[in-house]
Amino acid sequence: MDYTAPPGPAFLFDLDGTLIDSVYQHVIAWRSALSGMGVDLSVWRIHRRIGMSGGLFVTALLRETGLSLTQQQIDDLQQAHAAAYLEQIDTVRPLPGAIELLRELTQRQVPWAIATSGYAKTARRALGMLKLPDDTPMVTRDLVRRAKPDPDLFLAGAALLDVDPRHAMVVGDSVWDLLAARRAGALGIGLQSGGYGRDELERSGAFRVYADPADMLNRLDELGVRLGE
Repeated sequence: MDYTAPPGPAFLFDLDGTLIDSVYQHVIAWRSALSGMGVDLSVWRIHRRIGMSGGLFVTALLRETGLSLTQQQIDDLQQAHAAAYLEQIDTVRPLPGAIELLRELTQRQVPWAIATSGYAKTARRALGMLKLPDDTPMVTRDLVRRAKPDPDLFLAGAALLDVDPRHAMVVGDSVWDLLAARRAGALGIGLQSGGYGRDELERSGAFRVYADPADMLNRLDELGVRLGE
């Protein structure tokens, strides 16, 4: 029959907890930044919000602690977090299978991009870890109006690849990634490598959940990726 052929698969990857094992470094960095302002917040409460925008993180913080911060204090807090994270960046490693997964998609000519809530100052450091060139398609927080759970990062990533977001799959490790994916109209794939459980990821919209990038690589056929495409 004569019909319009559907586009091939395309992937939009979160970064922290999805491609690089950096979630807990971010948690410790936030705790250090908060402690510097005299705020004592449990590590688990911080972890639950890794992946969302810094602004929403601070909003949740203010609600839970009853604090009132000026805009300057909020800006200082985010800068202190970035500085504390960079102090630990040498301990960050690619997640198992991340390098091989991206390499395999590239070899199969499957388009992909990275879309992260992190700012370029910290996020672009990951390119070297992942053995990627400087011109790798990447959207950082600096380039969009709002970060996750708003869909802007994934909409921008799809535009960078010149694909319709509805024909892309978002790969992320947090409920914030999957909420943003749904709002962008993309299918969501959950990875457990950021600390969220299968049930939480599935309830947030993940149609497939894998342990880590290596597990996803071994099951690419489930996502419509075929040899030679």
